[in-house]
Amino acid sequence: MHEIRHYDDTSDRLQVVELWQHIFGYETAHNEPNLSISKKIAVNDGLFFVAVENTQIIGTVMAGYDGHRGWLYSVSVHPNKRHHGIGSSLVQHAESALSNLGCMKVKLQILDTNESTVAFYRSLGYSTEPTLSMGKLL
Repeated sequence: MHEIRHYDDTSDRLQVVELWQHIFGYETAHNEPNLSISKKIAVNDGLFFVAVENTQIIGTVMAGYDGHRGWLYSVSVHPNKRHHGIGSSLVQHAESALSNLGCMKVKLQILDTNESTVAFYRSLGYSTEPTLSMGKLL
């Protein structure tokens, strides 16, 4: 059985970095796990959660809220622990935390070629919206 709790930088960083490198591979400098973690904890918004089984981190989710809409980032579950409801629990936990802040809509971005991830989010009630995602590296 797993529990979901707030990320603790004093004990969780190494395991989260290893998990993200294993799952996401990160090829761009702005997505480097240590940088992403440091930037998130600097915001100190309480929206970074880990799923833990015994003492092992088996999943993560980061959420963000700007007062207008919420976002989900870095939803991950160790490949050996998938299909046991952990990802769903993480997303629902983040959604609840966002809702408690007054958030009324949650968005996320995924590659449209990642069919299994698209199916996962659809199973949780997410739908494709007719928008164009744009970005700019600073």
